[in-house]
Amino acid sequence: MITAVAAERDAVLGGSRSWRIPGPDVLAVGAGPAAAAAGTAAALARGSYDLVVNAGIGGGFPGVAPVGSTVLATRVVAADLGAQTADGFVSIEELGFGTSGFEADPRLVTHVGDVLRAAGVPLATGPALTVSTVTGTAERAAELAARHVGAAVEGMEGFGVATAAAAHAVPMLELRTVSNAVGPRDRAAWRIPDALRALTAAFAALEGSLTP
Repeated sequence: MITAVAAERDAVLGGSRSWRIPGPDVLAVGAGPAAAAAGTAAALARGSYDLVVNAGIGGGFPGVAPVGSTVLATRVVAADLGAQTADGFVSIEELGFGTSGFEADPRLVTHVGDVLRAAGVPLATGPALTVSTVTGTAERAAELAARHVGAAVEGMEGFGVATAAAAHAVPMLELRTVSNAVGPRDRAAWRIPDALRALTAAFAALEGSLTP
């Protein structure tokens, strides 16, 4: 389990602590895709793992993932990897320099999603967008939602974790709980403690379910 910060790590550990089977290794590797990629790659080089999960909190796209919900990513996308031009954003694929997305294993997404729903977890699925700069305006939120149809959540680490996992041929999932809406930056409306508690509840429900 890869998280950005200690609070997320502790929330995941709080949920997995109730498991009757040995819990996962949970690491806080730092914020942003570069730190996430480096930390994940180092962990995979040290040990043998069947699955990597990027877990944390994030911003939910209105109409898809409301505050308090849990998001399971169907696809992990580097939403700002490319070039900004006078005619708009050009993706890294259009530039011919690589890929900006990784698909999650649909069978694993379906299985984990079924477990969470059966436990009463309010769940949304859809693309998880990785950004290096968190969205803070309605204009930017609308641009991202239009470019990535069905986008559910925004975070800062998923694509980095996915890149490292793909290099080691290990399946990857991204699971986030929603602390705020993607859009105008309004710290007073953020519900970080609630999102961390939701993260704990989600992992408590997943005992024995995280198998590729």
